[in-house]
Amino acid sequence: MTVPFRPPLPLLDNDVLRTFVAIAETGNFSTAADAVLRTPSAVSMQIKKLEEQLKTTLFLRDARSVSLTQHGEMLLSYARRMLALSNEAVSRFVMPELAGVVRLGAPDDIAERLLPKVLKDFGESFPGIMVDVTVDMSLALKKRMDEQRLDLALINCATRPFATAGEMIHTERLVWAGAKCGTAYLRDPLPISVWEDGCVWRQDAIAQLEKHKRSYRIAYASAHTMAQRAAVLSDLAIAPFPRSYVTEDMQILGAKEGLPELINFDIRLLTAPQLSVPGKAVAESIREAFGSLIAAAA
Repeated sequence: MTVPFRPPLPLLDNDVLRTFVAIAETGNFSTAADAVLRTPSAVSMQIKKLEEQLKTTLFLRDARSVSLTQHGEMLLSYARRMLALSNEAVSRFVMPELAGVVRLGAPDDIAERLLPKVLKDFGESFPGIMVDVTVDMSLALKKRMDEQRLDLALINCATRPFATAGEMIHTERLVWAGAKCGTAYLRDPLPISVWEDGCVWRQDAIAQLEKHKRSYRIAYASAHTMAQRAAVLSDLAIAPFPRSYVTEDMQILGAKEGLPELINFDIRLLTAPQLSVPGKAVAESIREAFGSLIAAAA
């Protein structure tokens, strides 16, 4: 029995797969082009060749967005695995010292808003480093650092209790947030949604309300920012939020609504005295992420 000749299967190019993943994640050819440092026309050519190579359509395009076809979704899973394996193999040779476990602490708001993307990008660049994250209140994280149970920690700081601790990497304004077109701020007593005791945002919000003799009640208490957001968006209460945390379905409330001004607060990075090389890599990645955040806000 003769076996029919079959030409070898074509090899997938990691650069093309990286472009494909960038388009899938951003939903936009131009944004993906910026991410992979190519022109939009070069990106379009890469995808055209990839579709010809696989003999299938990977994206559905319309005037506003790009979405994956069923075959595109299948390829996305393979592409992510192949790129991760490639990064891991290369890092074993060119960055053998960048391996190990780094223990990072962060408060709930940072862990929800910022850390996922930071750690995703970091993991792609340094696949040999595993980051274990502990989410807790800033006071508790500071205690864990003092007890050497964490290598790094991000904490929210106001004037008290540790304004000069660590390295200041970001400053932000605290504002009152309510549901867009909501009426919670009109109620008396004022329903507020706050974190647990020890939170600097809670302390300042309550102190300012009492200073201005505005009656209030704690209508919603939770240590989780997702629950805080749910209370605000349902118009059950208003809450003290960082300015960058206020989304389009919320509104900032102030003196016009009879509410006192709130503080600026710092986000500070605490590091262990003898920080490992992997720990230093994580710290630098965090600094770069907050630097990008500041640049985008400018």
